[in-house]
Amino acid sequence: MLAPGVPQMPYKPQPFDYEPVTRRGAGPNEVPQEDDERFTVARQPVSSAQAAASADDWLRPESKLHQTASEEAATLPDAAESNLAPSRTRTAKRQSWVLRRGHTLSFIGLFLFTLVLYFRPYEMFPALAGYRSIAYWIAVLTLLVFIPTQLGLEGTLTARPREVNLLLLLTLAAFLSVPLAIDRAEAWYNFTEFGKVVVMFIVMVNVMRTERRLKILLFLALAVGCVVSISAINDYRLGRFVDAGQRIKGIIGGMFENSNDLAMHLVMMTPIAIALFFSVRSIIKKAFFGACAALMIAGNLVTFSRGGLLGLVAALCVLLWKLGRRHRLLVFVVALSLAFSLIVFMPGVMVERLASIFDPSAEESAGASAISRRALLFRSLLVMARHPLFGIGIGNFHAVSIREQVSHNSYTQVGAEVGVAAMLLYIMLILTAFKRARGVEKETLAAEHHSRFYYLAAGLQASLIGYMICSFFSSVAFHYSIYYLVGYVICLHRVHETSQQQHSNANRPIEAEKRTKQDSGSARNWRMPVGEAS
Repeated sequence: MLAPGVPQMPYKPQPFDYEPVTRRGAGPNEVPQEDDERFTVARQPVSSAQAAASADDWLRPESKLHQTASEEAATLPDAAESNLAPSRTRTAKRQSWVLRRGHTLSFIGLFLFTLVLYFRPYEMFPALAGYRSIAYWIAVLTLLVFIPTQLGLEGTLTARPREVNLLLLLTLAAFLSVPLAIDRAEAWYNFTEFGKVVVMFIVMVNVMRTERRLKILLFLALAVGCVVSISAINDYRLGRFVDAGQRIKGIIGGMFENSNDLAMHLVMMTPIAIALFFSVRSIIKKAFFGACAALMIAGNLVTFSRGGLLGLVAALCVLLWKLGRRHRLLVFVVALSLAFSLIVFMPGVMVERLASIFDPSAEESAGASAISRRALLFRSLLVMARHPLFGIGIGNFHAVSIREQVSHNSYTQVGAEVGVAAMLLYIMLILTAFKRARGVEKETLAAEHHSRFYYLAAGLQASLIGYMICSFFSSVAFHYSIYYLVGYVICLHRVHETSQQQHSNANRPIEAEKRTKQDSGSARNWRMPVGEAS
């Protein structure tokens, strides 16, 4: 029997037991779904004083707690079930179709823009030659949908991870360089072109909220990588070369017309294809991603890009080092196969171009010689030293260069054209994304249900390393390539956090039931007379 006057001890959940996934304006019982973009992770810190006060309620006899643990546990499911349906109904009435599904339309716009940016159908099909501005109008329509939707859902124009803040500061530095530019008209044109990159990056950061959307854009990037690789291999097979008969030309213009830029895209996508190969279990899917990786490696070799080959080797070394923690034997076999393939299938021209890095006289081509690249590097460093604050204007380096050439180095390109501070912002942007991907990798290393995030995080880190190597030999700081890659990292981090919360919510009822049983036992012991307990 219970001793008279002894208070009953109910189960009281601690405020720091878990971090709920909530939506602004959502009811307390609304349950997040996997692809529901309205939900974000909301962390609610609890002070030590609050935690201590909550714990003291168990020890105070005068506490106003009158229900037993078993009674409270029995009433919780009924209350939750009764309140769940009305809450969902009220939420559905409050939210319009645009606010609930507006970012779906924004993502469709982002997908179509990326499709046109990559494949440039007006160049591949003569009948569409009059639609060269289609990417611009798709971007405008995407913004017309994105801005009101984002304001309605979040109350702000964009989320503000550190990468967004760094890019906004870099954009401000590029804008300040325009009035001081050698050619203001050219600087303003290049600034507006870079502004398009920034705007679409912000759309990507806010719209890519699910794993499905991330995979769709990754598959699109892999698809264009396979297309340009097949074209490059075919041109090499048929002997169709440009640049004094020494280099192949990409089948698609824009980002992939220059062989060095084409090789850089292939370097960025190859680790992602290998990571997806390890993340899936289906034999068919493994064969598909393995074929994509092999195709892009072969396409990289026939571009004869020295920077592309160095970036590929660095990216593969980083990826294999990270994946070797889980599959040492398989990774060792893959590493040997890749090394053998590179040695056997590397074209003889590629060997000569690699030798020119250490012996410039070994290269006969005057268009992209190692001597010229070295002279351009020193010239860009000199210009950066003379104009350290705001540079000579975005896109203006060719005016002070050697034979109107670009710097062929993304870091000194930013430093010479926009200033030293902007160059530091550019480097910090890449390193911040790398650190974010590395954080996801560490958190998922030992988690079996997060294996796909582990592999993709490792692949994105390798892609960033590959880009950092390749961009040392190309002026691509204001192109789309790196900003899409950073956007992938931010999306992966967001999806991983959401997945963690969903996994925690799935295990919460079991943990709550265990705590209820333990606390019920503790309450019974508390209510026992001293003689009975002994």
